[in-house]
Amino acid sequence: MAHGIPSQGKVTITVDEYSSNPTQAFTHYNINQSRFQPPHVHMVDPIPYDTPKPAGHTRFVCISDTHSRTDGIQMPYGDILLHTGDFTELGLPSEVKKFNDWLGNLPYEYKIVIAGNHELTFDKEFMADLVKQDYYRFPSVSKLKPEDFDNVQSLLTNSIYLQDSEVTVKGFRIYGAPWTPWFNGWGFNLPRGQSLLDKWNLIPEGTDILMTHGPPLGFRDWVPKELQRVGCVELLNTVQRRVRPKLHVFGGIHEAGAPASQQEESMTMVAEKDQMRS
Repeated sequence: MAHGIPSQGKVTITVDEYSSNPTQAFTHYNINQSRFQPPHVHMVDPIPYDTPKPAGHTRFVCISDTHSRTDGIQMPYGDILLHTGDFTELGLPSEVKKFNDWLGNLPYEYKIVIAGNHELTFDKEFMADLVKQDYYRFPSVSKLKPEDFDNVQSLLTNSIYLQDSEVTVKGFRIYGAPWTPWFNGWGFNLPRGQSLLDKWNLIPEGTDILMTHGPPLGFRDWVPKELQRVGCVELLNTVQRRVRPKLHVFGGIHEAGAPASQQEESMTMVAEKDQMRS
């Protein structure tokens, strides 16, 4: 989760020369351009869940990768909940209903949700391909009838669902996108390069808060066991050079969410912004 800086003129993003090798890209941009340090970015530090909110502020509670394991989570006080995907294990309608029921018991004025790579049923192209394959990889999903998941988003009655779309709440323009670089053929996976850039090019300039499931290059994207970065270079360039949102919220890479000794399936953070004037 990171702060941006104000946009300065029209910028066109093209496929980065290091797009297919994020680890090399990180080394290059860290040494040559310091792209992962101020003034390019400011990380948002977590604050205690019960911290009083200053007058005139809107408090965002940012959570990701809960994977149907919301029981017992102590949710912070706030105004708007942002969930950046992987709220289920496989996107089964029963899992979505359970998540929706949990959302319904939360006190936030607005709850905004995007899908992640585990929300298989939300990715229509993925589901269309899945039924053509053998049924051994995701048997419980493969056995679903089309009428069971054709309109699975409608089960999220207690939130605003974004998928390459936006909403304005309390004066903040919020855009959400579920896409991540290809990894083992899950939902919303796309090849690095132009395919992902085409999705990021849909993000409008003037976006205040950007929600993506996966991280940009260099932020919470380090996978220690593989000794490599896995963030998206095109997303980094889009965020830093073109869109420059006030806040970028993301999840997706479990290994990078916390030290291994403290790793949990869910990540919860609180971000606070001055209320915008209408």
